[in-house]
Amino acid sequence: MADLLFKVSPNIVLGSYISSRLGLYAKDFGERYMVIMDPVLKEVRNTGTILDSLSVRNVEYFVFDEIDFSSDTETVRRALELARNAHIQGVIAVGGSSIFGIARTVCALFYQRQDIYGFLDGERLAGETLPLIAVPSTIRSPFLFTDVVPIIDARSRQLKVLKVQSGLCKLALFDPNLHVSLSANQVGSIALETLGIAVEAYLSQKANFFSDMFAEKAMELLGGYMNASESEVTTSSPEVLLSQGGCLASLAVSASSVGPATLVGLSVCARYKVARPLVTSILFPYVLEDVAKYKKDRLARVAQLLGVSVEDPNDKDRMVSLLAEKIRHWIALANLPARLKDLSLTMEQLTIAAEDASQLELINGMPRSMGADDLFELMKTSF
Repeated sequence: MADLLFKVSPNIVLGSYISSRLGLYAKDFGERYMVIMDPVLKEVRNTGTILDSLSVRNVEYFVFDEIDFSSDTETVRRALELARNAHIQGVIAVGGSSIFGIARTVCALFYQRQDIYGFLDGERLAGETLPLIAVPSTIRSPFLFTDVVPIIDARSRQLKVLKVQSGLCKLALFDPNLHVSLSANQVGSIALETLGIAVEAYLSQKANFFSDMFAEKAMELLGGYMNASESEVTTSSPEVLLSQGGCLASLAVSASSVGPATLVGLSVCARYKVARPLVTSILFPYVLEDVAKYKKDRLARVAQLLGVSVEDPNDKDRMVSLLAEKIRHWIALANLPARLKDLSLTMEQLTIAAEDASQLELINGMPRSMGADDLFELMKTSF
């Protein structure tokens, strides 16, 4: 097991309608904010409560939502120019992982003189940052509490990882009510991706007793949600289970690492604008089957946490097999694609994505030593 190196920096608040108190919390960090918001939020749910909470507290803000499918360097440059011209004192991010990527990069670069591409090419980021308040509208934020930001280089559409100053996120508000208006298909894919993130943190070579604590509880909660969707009894609402599980999965990753499904999903999304949750959900059971050759005991524990049972508890091969079947069953229930070819991807495209992923520092956190060939074999199996 890896040594533990973990810094707790953000305050985390989780509760129903907690986003309506955003203005109260924001006053602790500044009076003028840029609100970076997923443009889809305007279409699928009422964001008035979030913004009204700023207005009633006399917090000045303007909304930046000129964002395409995913975050890239040119979007960051536009947002950064607006932020500097407005002399903001902080950033509020409302959305998913791509929104947080833009927001965290703006906070990291706000006081820097160099261009973003210099830092992507290896210059070290240091010095003062803007405070960030994060309000996840989806349940998973695998990099929110880390010092890395996956970002797309607009020059090449290649995924890069930007190392930023620690402690960027000062506050994270997890509000279960923000997930209510997502479609069943969206919730299904996001729930499976979040569960996959927790499992990856548990299987990573960087896992430790601290990350295991968060990952195991996250799997228990998310498994409870997935099983409840099959009409099993639960004492908590589905939205609360998802928020709690997503928060803990994010914390688990911050003390451990993401795995191959997330890494490939990020690379495919960057290159070809395919939704990351779809890619990671497809890869999930294949990752389990690959890791079974090396970490059978850990996977047997995952199976127990997700409600897999066998007559002989020592039959770990059977438990791992049933675990992969259970994940595939959940994928089918969510009406999600089961193969990468169903996403109109070609083998040539997957080769490039595997090469991109293998060049990132995140490759060092896989369950086993992996390179471009290993990632491509995983994708080929799930094609």
